[in-house]
Amino acid sequence: MNPPSETPGGAIGTGPAPLLLCDVQALAGAAPAPAGALWKLAESGRQLDANLVHLPPGESVATHREPDLDVLLLVVAGGGTLGSPDGVQPLDAGGLLWLPHGSTRRIDAGPDGLSYLTVHRRRPGMRIGHRPANAPQAGPPRT
Repeated sequence: MNPPSETPGGAIGTGPAPLLLCDVQALAGAAPAPAGALWKLAESGRQLDANLVHLPPGESVATHREPDLDVLLLVVAGGGTLGSPDGVQPLDAGGLLWLPHGSTRRIDAGPDGLSYLTVHRRRPGMRIGHRPANAPQAGPPRT
């Protein structure tokens, strides 16, 4: 295997180039920010998913459980609380939380709203294929 080559300025010259994607603080600080995802990582070939999410003052992400993926959550702007079976933790700008797979949580925005970045392993896309012979049949369509 050949070692990476150095280019002028000391940059390493192999593999895909790093890419500046956005300024999360600028996006989070845009007033008034709409509720929901302000930005999503969408580059092809990625192994991660990332979202910049904004909750207006008093809004919430209802209690839920992520069974499969660990999530990193970085508070970018505003504040709020994270509720879990262990109690309520304050969420303040700069706070970095690990939300382990299987954990139950609720997120509530404070009076200034809450903007946070989530990062986790990319979920595999849905695949259309043939159902195995022993798979149960789907029920009648719901209306």
